Amino acid sequence: MIKLDKRVKIVGLTVIIAASTAVFGMEITGVHALQPAVVIPASKSTSTAAMVVDVNLPMPQLLKVLAKANPPVNYFNTERADVLAGRVAVEKKFRPKENAEIEYASELLRAGRSEQALVEYDLISKQVLDNSKEWQPVGFADFLLMQKATAYLRIGEQQNCCASNNSDSCLIPIAGKGIHTRRYGSANAIKCLATILQHKPDDLKARWLLNIAYMTLGEYPEGVPAKWRIDPKVYGNEYPMPKFYNVAPDVGLAVNNWSGGAAMEDFTGKGFLDVMISSMRPDGQLRFFRNNGDGTFTDRTKAAGLIGECGGLNMVTTDYDNDGRPDVLILRGGWFGRAGHLPVSLLHNNGDGTFTDVTHRSGLIKHMQPSQTAVWFDYNGDGYLDVFIGNESDPTDPSPSELYRNNGDGSFTDVTALCGLNIRRFVKGVITADYDHDGRPDIYLSCGDGPNVLLHNDGPAGADKSPNAAWSFTNAAEKAGVDSQSCTFSCFFFDYDNDGWPDIYVNGFGSVDVAQIAADYLGQPSSVEKARLYRNNHNGTFTDVTKQTHLFKANLGMGVNFGDLDNDGWLDFYVGTGNPDLTTLIPKRMFRNNDGKFFQEVTTAGDFGHLQKGHAIAFGDINNSGQVDIFSELGGAYTGDTAHDCLYVNPGNGNHWVNLKLEGVKSNRSALGAETCVDVTTPHGERKVYETVGSGGSFGCNPFRQHFGLGDATSIKSVTIYWPSTGLTQTITNVKMDKFWHIREGDTAAQPVKVKTFPLPHGGAPNGSIEAKGIIVS
Repeated sequence: MIKLDKRVKIVGLTVIIAASTAVFGMEITGVHALQPAVVIPASKSTSTAAMVVDVNLPMPQLLKVLAKANPPVNYFNTERADVLAGRVAVEKKFRPKENAEIEYASELLRAGRSEQALVEYDLISKQVLDNSKEWQPVGFADFLLMQKATAYLRIGEQQNCCASNNSDSCLIPIAGKGIHTRRYGSANAIKCLATILQHKPDDLKARWLLNIAYMTLGEYPEGVPAKWRIDPKVYGNEYPMPKFYNVAPDVGLAVNNWSGGAAMEDFTGKGFLDVMISSMRPDGQLRFFRNNGDGTFTDRTKAAGLIGECGGLNMVTTDYDNDGRPDVLILRGGWFGRAGHLPVSLLHNNGDGTFTDVTHRSGLIKHMQPSQTAVWFDYNGDGYLDVFIGNESDPTDPSPSELYRNNGDGSFTDVTALCGLNIRRFVKGVITADYDHDGRPDIYLSCGDGPNVLLHNDGPAGADKSPNAAWSFTNAAEKAGVDSQSCTFSCFFFDYDNDGWPDIYVNGFGSVDVAQIAADYLGQPSSVEKARLYRNNHNGTFTDVTKQTHLFKANLGMGVNFGDLDNDGWLDFYVGTGNPDLTTLIPKRMFRNNDGKFFQEVTTAGDFGHLQKGHAIAFGDINNSGQVDIFSELGGAYTGDTAHDCLYVNPGNGNHWVNLKLEGVKSNRSALGAETCVDVTTPHGERKVYETVGSGGSFGCNPFRQHFGLGDATSIKSVTIYWPSTGLTQTITNVKMDKFWHIREGDTAAQPVKVKTFPLPHGGAPNGSIEAKGIIVS
């Protein structure tokens, strides 16, 4: 018997759940009781009964049963609103009734019923005014004005960007086709916000939203009263990056979605990068889009056998069985608290455009913890990818993170206890790299409840040196100097300064009002946890270089990933910003790496500053043009807070590049963890460019094939690869620039890969094919 919490356990193949007959959090007395987000007395007329759920059910059926038995009530906003409507109707006393009506209106707003919410707020305003002698809390009028402004802003979004999404929608500073043609919502929001600012001129939240409202009407910046105007320069334009157009509406990828994960990978083996998208909601269907190789994508979810694979705030790609086909792990339960004890899904790629859920037969069905982050790596060097799953643990609901060893036969063994791991932290991001170059991959955990964790891989714990032996890990975060933050989210290892050693970037997070983000943009004091960049000192320690690299910013970063935007050989990165609050309308942020010295914000220059909630990010060459494009998964957590995903196409540049697909033989076949150095000659001398094979950041998946920008190189001198299982290096010569290559572990030469290129709207792709005699490698 594996205990999951006080009231849910697996007994053999059965989950026993003590469930309540109450509805959507007004009173939940059974498993994972979640305190409602409303201050309303609970009904006493509930009863508790036992439910038995067979976890051996097919995954789609199992997910439905678990969601019904134990829904994440804070995100079932329509249903909660309906329950609250009943409470409002029967409550007679003034103050409890007003409290219920306020919560009802707020729930309507979160459910997307914005106009109905406005009616309720007007009713509340009148009732409180009529009874002002009995009750009118300090600041209540401004509270109602902000709620109404939010509802009006949402109406503007729903009537314009959602109803007729286009390539300019929601990109700050909003212009062109992004300007609202239906002005009702934003025009009324401006009235509410201006009223607040007239007697509270220092209200940064109202000021920030006021400027956005004026943008949507095409009246920014000139139309904004000077005393409340925000200078366009603050939104980020420190380098003349060309515009990257959002072509998702043109190619079939503008999915209107909630928060979720995304992976860009050649799942079909045709030589093109396909896209997979998940949604955190229990009824949010996983979507699979095939790249047709002609500038369009086709939704192949049903044909791929994925109907019913629902939920999942994040996903991570892998090739767990070394068959050369990328598989996917879907992670569920993140942010759901005690309702988040859900299974993962391991999707096996069948190689014919279909997937099979192998969670049960792999043994990963044992994982039933709230999670949204995991990392694949070969911790014991046996050539098979293991998986570390970071769980969201808190003192009232202990959910230790887990390490599963790959048995090499399609199954996994939980070795968490065997390896002495007892990580009971609220983990939001997990990444891996061999940070000290001792030949063993280490793990970094980004946590939302205190200092982060750096698990140094010490190797076998005893005399037994076999892959199945107990392994030892030590938390080296304090010693390494990477534990200075108290609340963080997305993160990644990358070599920002091209010295051959992995550095760490971590985004700050927290329950933050948009006023604090506005303060940071305006150079005012802010209490937000800032991002950090830790430079590797080559001796097992890191130095915090955030301020000198111009990255000490309040990002509220959820999704994040990296790639080389301009093929200059320096890795840039993109942050998907936000939090669930409907007023958190802040730009996604792009940072260009300036020769490894510091980063320049190019958010508005490249037109990356989407205002809706940002989650998974993926960098990849979607049309085989030699330029990396960026996919951004967007959308909030609440029922009504959806947004359309974006694909930003690279306009092209004159720099050189090379694309390498590595294949392990003794090492894992997808070569995760292989460290690669491309040594080039340039007009200024020799130069080295470093990358490590992986999917990039902790929230969003880049393809495993590695894209290297080479700048003004004149030729490639050599490619050197350090293979993770053997510890051997392999040096390949005669690799030409501006081509795709396949390198197999142990071979003496690279093989050219024949790929087809195709144009994208506004892209820099050539027409036709890149000529290369050779093979097509998935």
